Amino acid sequence: MAKIFDMKLIKFILVGVANTLLSAAIMFLLYNLAHFGYWGSSAISYVLGSILSFVLNKTYTFKNKDSIWKTALKFALNVAICYVIAYSLAQPVVTTLLRNTGWETSVVEQISMLVGMCLFTALNYIGQRFFAFKEKGDDKKAA
Repeated sequence: MAKIFDMKLIKFILVGVANTLLSAAIMFLLYNLAHFGYWGSSAISYVLGSILSFVLNKTYTFKNKDSIWKTALKFALNVAICYVIAYSLAQPVVTTLLRNTGWETSVVEQISMLVGMCLFTALNYIGQRFFAFKEKGDDKKAA
């Protein structure tokens, strides 16, 4: 039986905190100062944050020894899928929940981005752990 808080999860959380701080700063600066909008700000911040995340998670969290190109492709696919799912869900759900608050669109969109970040993080951990950085023989180690 797998432990809920194993070392990989703890390391992933530490990397995630650093990555989230960087990504959030970039996202909100692009949204508020450069007026890139919901999708532009979040997409650019995830591309930049994903580069940091890939390097740290491949070498530190999961200590993955697979080919960098194969792993990078799987990582990019995972990030893209998680991003689309998380942000596509966050925006309509938050907009619906906050519809009658009278808040400005920019406030609702920024709350949507925060919710999207949370959804993305959960989906991304699962994808990185069991797809992007899964090495041959990981199934045997878990058994």
